[in-house]
Amino acid sequence: MAGFDFDLFVIGAGSGGVRAARKAAGAGARVAIAEDDRFGGTCVIRGCVPKKLFVYAAQFAEAFQDSAGYGWSVDGAAFDWPTLVANKDVEIARLEAAYRAGLAKAGVELFEERAVLDGAHTIRLLNQDRMVSAERILIATGGRANPHRALKGHEHCITSKEAFDLERLPQSIVIEGGGYIAIEFAGIFNGLGVDTTILYRGKEILQRFDMDLRRLLHAEYENKGIKIRCHEIFTEIEKQADGRLKGTLSSGDTLEADAVMLAVGRLPNTENLGLETVGIDARPNGAIIVDDYSQTNVDHIWAIGDVTDRMQLTPVAIHEAMCLVDTLYHGRPTKPDYDKVATAVFSQPEIGTVGLSEDEAMHRFGNLDVYSSAFRPMKNTLAHRSERMLVKLVVDADSDRVLGAHVLGPAAGEMSQLLGIAVKMGATKADFDATMAVHPTAAEELVTFAEPLRRIRGGKAL
Repeated sequence: MAGFDFDLFVIGAGSGGVRAARKAAGAGARVAIAEDDRFGGTCVIRGCVPKKLFVYAAQFAEAFQDSAGYGWSVDGAAFDWPTLVANKDVEIARLEAAYRAGLAKAGVELFEERAVLDGAHTIRLLNQDRMVSAERILIATGGRANPHRALKGHEHCITSKEAFDLERLPQSIVIEGGGYIAIEFAGIFNGLGVDTTILYRGKEILQRFDMDLRRLLHAEYENKGIKIRCHEIFTEIEKQADGRLKGTLSSGDTLEADAVMLAVGRLPNTENLGLETVGIDARPNGAIIVDDYSQTNVDHIWAIGDVTDRMQLTPVAIHEAMCLVDTLYHGRPTKPDYDKVATAVFSQPEIGTVGLSEDEAMHRFGNLDVYSSAFRPMKNTLAHRSERMLVKLVVDADSDRVLGAHVLGPAAGEMSQLLGIAVKMGATKADFDATMAVHPTAAEELVTFAEPLRRIRGGKAL
């Protein structure tokens, strides 16, 4: 509308915000976006992308070891942390530049500063102390690592944000947490030769994932030398004279390490954003409350991505952005679809999964056929590596529909993307059976299961 400076003003230039801004501009809207950090957000700058690069780096240690079984001799291999960090920085800078270029090409106006809500349809740009107006406002400010301020001595610890830019690689580290971030960084540090311990308050790592995956990954991590202590938390962290950290546990034991990493969840970035100024409803943790179309209780303001604390995954934020643009600028009201979202954990070995875990399926359906196989992948044979792989299908015994597909092992993440298509479409076990196997691959296990490992009827194993 002519009465506003912009048709859409986006606060936050992460994956969701950038996609919404670019696509809305492509639909003819006058769009601006503000970011007070770096363009690309958590995923590109301090999340998925650098994490995956570090995972690749950590995998070379085992690759060098395994190569001997295949006739290779790798002598004098050495790892240099500063080189990895520097090369990571170059790649992140390239990606950030690509994000900026994409926005500029679409005609989006960029503001490299903090923007806050300052009234109805009004945004204040703090660096310039300038007010701009917009017909519609999108909040896409993402989230941040929980600093765990309730922990005495938390200021001595790092989070995932700092882990990517440490001046030197610690000789030992304790990671508190049992979710994606804790598990992935444990694999990274261990692979790079760091004495690594996981501390988790729950009974088993990776809550809400299928229990067979959780147990096998736990076992494989311990086989790699990662120490895992469940039902434990830190109660205090002390910095000692030599710079090392001493942590007191809830059990009364103590642990000493060069570094302590806190991976105990994430918080929505809504502090001092001006939500109260315009009356936007939020949850106690600061997450913005939205309806099925990502709209807040204020009719001209929307929110997407981690700031809403719905499903904290980069592709989900991008999906929410596309749904929003369809709704606002293409006349196609579209709700984000959170059903059967495939995901991966880049642990070592990695996990790929889509649909329901066995426990979830049992509670919701009752009658299940569970197909599962644990085996040593072919690549590990000549390498004489004992690491196992798990492939599992959870099937509704009444309809034959595959409710969940779970893989732990090499390329599990890649498999989960393709499995996600089949499970999303409602494929049955008969559909899997009718698909010709690709041999020799680990994935062929998914289409060659003959009999269920166990049958569950009425919620009870037969």
